[in-house]
Amino acid sequence: MFFDSWSGLLRVVVVGPLAYVALILFLRVSGKRTLTKLNAFDLVVTVALGSTLSSIVLTKSVALLEGVLALATLIGLQYLITWSSVRSARVRSLVKAEPTLLAHQGQLVEGAMRRQRMTQDDVLSALRSEGLDDLSQAASVVLETDGSISVLKTLSDRVDGLTGVSLPEEFQPAERLS
Repeated sequence: MFFDSWSGLLRVVVVGPLAYVALILFLRVSGKRTLTKLNAFDLVVTVALGSTLSSIVLTKSVALLEGVLALATLIGLQYLITWSSVRSARVRSLVKAEPTLLAHQGQLVEGAMRRQRMTQDDVLSALRSEGLDDLSQAASVVLETDGSISVLKTLSDRVDGLTGVSLPEEFQPAERLS
């Protein structure tokens, strides 16, 4: 009723820690980027790693070495994709989303908010978490690629804080007349 056999329990107690140690070692070797804040690509890899570890520990038909090889393959692919995305704009555009401007200079960017399924309440919540009580107090509000919301309280004239964020036409700086 509580378990199938003593050998099944013994397998979990022996294989579980071994697979866990292998996963930790692979993650340490692959570097910090493997476990950064999650964008969609990183989330998929993390879920796949968890699922694979679960299969190794709980599925009798998955041998420890097969499971460890599966973990190494997933981490190796993650490393290859991230290595490639640092070196290739094409790969980067396939793997990562761009940050999205939700509000700028006290105005909500309604179209962007609709596309990202964000509400005014989501933006106001982010403002409050930064100690602001009004949209006019924020220079910009950005939905980052990992799903977090950044609130920029001030921007320089060069708008460096928005590098990589597409500004809608209505917020483009006016050309200076000479």
